Amino acid sequence: MAKVSVISLVGPLLLAASPLFAEEAADDTLGVGEWSMTSDVNITLTQNAYSDNWAGSELGAISWALNSNSLAESQLTERIHTRNTVVLAFGQTHSQRVADDGEKYWEEPSKSTDLVDFESVFRFTYGWFVDPFAAGRLKTQFLDETDAAKKRYLNPMTVTESVGVVKVLIKEEKREWTTRLGGALRQRIDRDALVESPDVRETATTKDGGVEFVTEFRTPLAADRITLTSRLQAFKALFSSEDDEAATDDWQAPDVDWENTFSASITEHLMVNLYLQLLYDKEIVDDARLKETLSLGFTFKLM
Repeated sequence: MAKVSVISLVGPLLLAASPLFAEEAADDTLGVGEWSMTSDVNITLTQNAYSDNWAGSELGAISWALNSNSLAESQLTERIHTRNTVVLAFGQTHSQRVADDGEKYWEEPSKSTDLVDFESVFRFTYGWFVDPFAAGRLKTQFLDETDAAKKRYLNPMTVTESVGVVKVLIKEEKREWTTRLGGALRQRIDRDALVESPDVRETATTKDGGVEFVTEFRTPLAADRITLTSRLQAFKALFSSEDDEAATDDWQAPDVDWENTFSASITEHLMVNLYLQLLYDKEIVDDARLKETLSLGFTFKLM
């Protein structure tokens, strides 16, 4: 019973309390039935090579990454607004090594980035101070190489369902800021996980539920030449299927995921990206993790 209580209790309470904060209807930029769709793809490539008589221990390397960001947004009816985002990223690094006989060879490529992130948010625009919302998110990767004996695709997966209230603080053509708070259920699914040697596998699933806070901000900088996109997500679990199984209470610690992307357009198709991500998940590592990527590449607007 407790595992469904967060959404079943928090959701109706938030919906019931929303009329207390009623105000003028929000001024959305989209008309009823209109869709706004954007999609851009960028690719980055780094390559270096050395002749066989090069004096030194330098070796060749090739790194590439493909990134795609897509958005489909619509005011479906006067009271229902939908926002759907898809973020895809995959990259590899190919490196040279020297064999025992002195000959150079190329190693198998290793991943440098891998992400599949889809989220759909339905916002009910009644013109209140805050709007009720319902959202679903799927986060995974294209290729899972953590098990040397078996490559798995679209694994592991984290599925999140949430309901609550959302406040649109800024809604302009190039600037947007939304914040939402609600109850959420998460399922982490690891398919074909090795549970017993030599090859006994099964799908391992952990479930938890709690309170989720998400704020997203986008704004132009430096005379519209640079765009800052920031997303902060914090989740505090109130219950977990690992409660009786885990040796520690690490699952009770808040999870934080803060992503910041600075995109600068040099020309119509040439861009520079600086990506910074701060992660904290005590169940994985008892410390904050930082990822930084600086890339120069080509970008194309598909829509």
